[in-house]
Amino acid sequence: MSDLRHRESARAAVGGTRLRPIEDPDWPAITRLESGAYGPDGLTETPQALRSRAYPATSFVLDTGGRIGGYLLALPYPPGSFPDLHRPEGRAHHSANLHLHDIVIDPDLRGCGWGRRLVGHLSALARSQAYRRISLVSVGGTAGFWTVCGFGPHTDVALPGSYGPDAVYMSRAIG
Repeated sequence: MSDLRHRESARAAVGGTRLRPIEDPDWPAITRLESGAYGPDGLTETPQALRSRAYPATSFVLDTGGRIGGYLLALPYPPGSFPDLHRPEGRAHHSANLHLHDIVIDPDLRGCGWGRRLVGHLSALARSQAYRRISLVSVGGTAGFWTVCGFGPHTDVALPGSYGPDAVYMSRAIG
Protein backbone atom coordinates (compact mmCIF):
# COMPACT_ATOMS: atom_id res chain seq x y z
CA MET A 1 0.00 0.00 0.00
CA SER A 2 1.37 3.40 -0.95
CA ASP A 3 1.91 6.34 1.37
CA LEU A 4 -0.69 8.21 -0.68
CA ARG A 5 -3.36 5.71 0.34
CA HIS A 6 -2.47 6.26 4.00
CA ARG A 7 -2.64 10.05 3.60
CA GLU A 8 -5.98 9.80 1.75
CA SER A 9 -7.39 7.51 4.46
CA ALA A 10 -6.23 9.86 7.19
CA ARG A 11 -7.85 12.84 5.43
CA ALA A 12 -11.10 10.93 5.07
CA ALA A 13 -11.36 10.30 8.82
CA VAL A 14 -14.21 12.03 10.68
CA GLY A 15 -14.56 11.51 14.43
CA GLY A 16 -13.57 7.87 15.11
CA THR A 17 -14.75 6.96 11.64
CA ARG A 18 -12.34 6.50 8.75
CA LEU A 19 -12.09 5.19 5.22
CA ARG A 20 -9.55 2.43 4.84
CA PRO A 21 -8.63 -0.41 2.48
CA ILE A 22 -10.67 -3.61 2.70
CA GLU A 23 -9.23 -6.38 4.88
CA ASP A 24 -10.19 -10.08 4.88
CA PRO A 25 -12.21 -9.87 8.14
CA ASP A 26 -14.42 -7.16 6.54
CA TRP A 27 -16.04 -9.49 4.00
CA PRO A 28 -18.87 -10.91 6.15
CA ALA A 29 -20.00 -7.34 6.99
CA ILE A 30 -19.67 -6.26 3.34
CA THR A 31 -21.73 -9.27 2.24
CA ARG A 32 -24.44 -8.48 4.84
CA LEU A 33 -24.61 -4.82 3.78
CA GLU A 34 -24.77 -5.76 0.09
CA SER A 35 -27.53 -8.30 0.68
CA GLY A 36 -29.56 -5.85 2.75
CA ALA A 37 -29.24 -3.10 0.18
CA TYR A 38 -29.70 -5.05 -3.04
CA GLY A 39 -31.56 -8.22 -1.97
CA PRO A 40 -35.03 -6.65 -2.07
CA ASP A 41 -34.46 -5.75 -5.75
CA GLY A 42 -33.01 -9.18 -6.62
CA LEU A 43 -29.55 -7.71 -7.31
CA THR A 44 -27.54 -9.57 -4.67
CA GLU A 45 -24.23 -11.02 -5.88
CA THR A 46 -22.33 -14.01 -4.56
CA PRO A 47 -19.53 -13.30 -2.08
CA GLN A 48 -17.04 -14.52 -4.72
CA ALA A 49 -18.38 -12.03 -7.27
CA LEU A 50 -18.17 -9.17 -4.76
CA ARG A 51 -14.58 -10.03 -3.83
CA SER A 52 -13.61 -10.18 -7.50
CA ARG A 53 -14.71 -6.56 -7.95
CA ALA A 54 -12.66 -5.20 -5.05
CA TYR A 55 -9.63 -3.69 -6.76
CA PRO A 56 -7.27 -3.01 -3.82
CA ALA A 57 -6.17 0.48 -4.89
CA THR A 58 -9.72 1.82 -5.31
CA SER A 59 -11.99 -0.16 -2.97
CA PHE A 60 -12.44 0.64 0.71
CA VAL A 61 -14.67 0.45 3.77
CA LEU A 62 -16.19 3.00 6.11
CA ASP A 63 -14.79 1.85 9.46
CA THR A 64 -16.80 3.29 12.35
CA GLY A 65 -14.36 2.03 14.97
CA GLY A 66 -15.71 -1.41 15.63
CA ARG A 67 -18.02 -2.13 12.72
CA ILE A 68 -18.18 -1.61 8.99
CA GLY A 69 -20.63 1.20 8.26
CA GLY A 70 -20.31 1.03 4.49
CA TYR A 71 -18.09 0.16 1.57
CA LEU A 72 -17.26 1.08 -2.01
CA LEU A 73 -15.97 -1.31 -4.70
CA ALA A 74 -14.39 0.13 -7.83
CA LEU A 75 -12.22 -1.46 -10.50
CA PRO A 76 -10.71 -0.52 -13.87
CA TYR A 77 -13.21 -1.34 -16.62
CA PRO A 78 -13.53 -0.32 -20.27
CA PRO A 79 -15.91 2.60 -20.90
CA GLY A 80 -19.43 1.47 -21.79
CA SER A 81 -18.83 -1.92 -20.11
CA PHE A 82 -19.81 -3.25 -16.70
CA PRO A 83 -19.51 -6.44 -14.65
CA ASP A 84 -21.84 -9.37 -15.20
CA LEU A 85 -23.76 -9.68 -11.93
CA HIS A 86 -23.93 -13.46 -12.26
CA ARG A 87 -20.19 -14.15 -12.62
CA PRO A 88 -17.03 -13.19 -10.76
CA GLU A 89 -14.47 -11.20 -12.71
CA GLY A 90 -12.15 -13.45 -14.68
CA ARG A 91 -9.35 -11.00 -15.36
CA ALA A 92 -8.21 -7.50 -14.57
CA HIS A 93 -8.91 -4.82 -17.13
CA HIS A 94 -6.42 -2.11 -18.01
CA SER A 95 -8.38 1.05 -18.59
CA ALA A 96 -8.30 4.78 -17.91
CA ASN A 97 -11.92 4.33 -16.83
CA LEU A 98 -12.64 3.36 -13.23
CA HIS A 99 -15.99 1.62 -12.71
CA LEU A 100 -17.72 2.24 -9.38
CA HIS A 101 -19.43 -1.11 -9.12
CA ASP A 102 -20.96 -0.98 -5.66
CA ILE A 103 -21.49 1.44 -2.80
CA VAL A 104 -23.53 0.77 0.32
CA ILE A 105 -23.95 2.78 3.51
CA ASP A 106 -25.45 1.09 6.58
CA PRO A 107 -29.09 2.22 6.99
CA ASP A 108 -28.23 3.68 10.44
CA LEU A 109 -25.68 6.03 8.82
CA ARG A 110 -27.66 7.14 5.77
CA GLY A 111 -28.60 10.78 5.42
CA CYS A 112 -25.33 11.96 7.00
CA GLY A 113 -23.41 12.64 3.78
CA TRP A 114 -21.33 9.45 3.84
CA GLY A 115 -22.28 8.47 0.28
CA ARG A 116 -20.91 11.74 -1.08
CA ARG A 117 -17.79 11.40 1.09
CA LEU A 118 -17.10 7.92 -0.25
CA VAL A 119 -17.56 9.15 -3.82
CA GLY A 120 -15.27 12.13 -3.09
CA HIS A 121 -12.63 9.80 -1.67
CA LEU A 122 -12.87 7.58 -4.75
CA SER A 123 -12.50 10.65 -6.99
CA ALA A 124 -9.33 11.68 -5.14
CA LEU A 125 -7.90 8.17 -5.46
CA ALA A 126 -8.83 8.05 -9.17
CA ARG A 127 -7.21 11.42 -9.82
CA SER A 128 -4.01 10.40 -8.00
CA GLN A 129 -3.86 7.20 -10.09
CA ALA A 130 -4.39 8.99 -13.43
CA TYR A 131 -7.84 7.62 -14.25
CA ARG A 132 -9.73 9.82 -16.68
CA ARG A 133 -13.35 8.83 -15.98
CA ILE A 134 -15.51 7.09 -13.41
CA SER A 135 -18.49 5.08 -14.61
CA LEU A 136 -21.28 3.25 -12.79
CA VAL A 137 -24.65 1.62 -13.28
CA SER A 138 -27.32 3.43 -11.29
CA VAL A 139 -29.90 0.99 -9.91
CA GLY A 140 -32.97 1.23 -7.72
CA GLY A 141 -33.93 4.76 -8.75
CA THR A 142 -30.65 6.38 -7.62
CA ALA A 143 -29.89 8.29 -10.86
CA GLY A 144 -30.84 11.57 -9.17
CA PHE A 145 -28.17 11.09 -6.48
CA TRP A 146 -25.57 10.30 -9.13
CA THR A 147 -26.56 13.35 -11.20
CA VAL A 148 -25.98 15.55 -8.13
CA CYS A 149 -22.52 13.90 -7.85
CA GLY A 150 -21.72 15.01 -11.42
CA PHE A 151 -22.53 11.82 -13.34
CA GLY A 152 -24.42 11.95 -16.62
CA PRO A 153 -26.44 9.20 -18.29
CA HIS A 154 -25.35 7.32 -21.42
CA THR A 155 -28.61 6.19 -22.96
CA ASP A 156 -26.70 4.52 -25.80
CA VAL A 157 -25.31 1.86 -23.42
CA ALA A 158 -27.69 -1.11 -23.25
CA LEU A 159 -27.91 -2.82 -19.87
CA PRO A 160 -29.04 -6.39 -19.21
CA GLY A 161 -32.21 -7.00 -17.23
CA SER A 162 -30.12 -8.37 -14.36
CA TYR A 163 -29.41 -4.75 -13.29
CA GLY A 164 -33.13 -4.04 -12.85
CA PRO A 165 -35.73 -2.15 -14.87
CA ASP A 166 -34.58 1.38 -14.04
CA ALA A 167 -30.80 0.82 -14.41
CA VAL A 168 -28.86 3.61 -16.12
CA TYR A 169 -25.20 3.58 -17.22
CA MET A 170 -23.59 6.88 -16.13
CA SER A 171 -20.13 8.43 -16.06
CA ARG A 172 -18.20 11.59 -15.32
CA ALA A 173 -14.77 12.96 -16.05
CA ILE A 174 -12.19 13.12 -13.27
CA GLY A 175 -11.70 16.79 -12.53
